[in-house]
Amino acid sequence: MKEITAKEVEQAIMQGETPNLIDVREVDEVATGHIPGIIHIPLGLLEFRVQDLNKDEPYIIVCRSGARSSRAAEILEGKGFNVSNMVGGMLSWEGEVQ
Repeated sequence: MKEITAKEVEQAIMQGETPNLIDVREVDEVATGHIPGIIHIPLGLLEFRVQDLNKDEPYIIVCRSGARSSRAAEILEGKGFNVSNMVGGMLSWEGEVQ
């Protein structure tokens, strides 16, 4: 599984890139703060929402600490998606939060 650090994601955003970020935390967790522009799909609903995603696009998966996003990345990789897990999750995020 590919991994990316929170700092690398933040730098990409600061350089004008718009990575496809999927936050797999629960609704109440996302409400406390999330990376602007993120796609929210709780882990429990991911398999039901796969059809909403584009296999031609790379995705970065985010959660609180990196564990759920690792599981989500495994699920999506198994379905043929190009995904990276943001290690450390939101606990490592130092960038802008909405």
